[in-house]
Amino acid sequence: MKITAIIPARMGSSRFPGKPLAKICGHTMIEHVLRRVSLAKSLSEVVVATCDQVIADEVTRCGGRAVMTSDKHERCTDRIEEAADVVGGDIIVNVQGDEPFVTPEMIDLAVAPMLEDAALVCTNLMARITDLETLEDPNEVKVVFDRNRDALYMSREPIPSLKKGGTFDHAWKQVCVIPFTNRFLHQFSRLEPTPLEIRESVDMMRAIEHGFKVRMVPCEATGLSVDTEGDRAEAEREMAKDPLFNQIF
Repeated sequence: MKITAIIPARMGSSRFPGKPLAKICGHTMIEHVLRRVSLAKSLSEVVVATCDQVIADEVTRCGGRAVMTSDKHERCTDRIEEAADVVGGDIIVNVQGDEPFVTPEMIDLAVAPMLEDAALVCTNLMARITDLETLEDPNEVKVVFDRNRDALYMSREPIPSLKKGGTFDHAWKQVCVIPFTNRFLHQFSRLEPTPLEIRESVDMMRAIEHGFKVRMVPCEATGLSVDTEGDRAEAEREMAKDPLFNQIF
């Protein structure tokens, strides 16, 4: 079985333009993600999907492979789908290009349920939320799930309510490592956008609203996503202490 990780990246981020090439401890963010993902044991191939030649050039400089895609895509899954048609794979792992602390173990953990259960079409990592700031952060997608750990709902708002419990025992956030079967990736891209997907600004709500199971996989997520210059500065401080950083570079 071929398992391919595809990292979507573009220069035109509204909150942080040019962030794939932003430097963290002397290396571009896309290089951090590429090198770390490439260490995953479960993967057959890792590629970066981009519409920007400067990103493709940086990936090539790092010894990686880039696939050029259309600059018309509005969603990262559409960019990944186009790249998947070029590189192929039975399972396509979406790894966001703004996750410089992703670990190879996280990739392997996300893929494992799909190797064990052929009926699964999609999985998604999640990590515990332990503080109110994260729960209320609109940049963090929160998730609630059923007893099989299949997602029930995702939102950028705080869910579930703390009014009656007052604790974080059911508070989880999405971690953007998302494996799809290749077949479902193509099916997903052709599904009609759904009202709650649009309302919540969460792509995976489209799968949930159309009745597909998204199996949530708990993980011990490390580090942080980079959405702003402030996040990059914080990542710079934390990366210097990261053990994987010291192994790779």
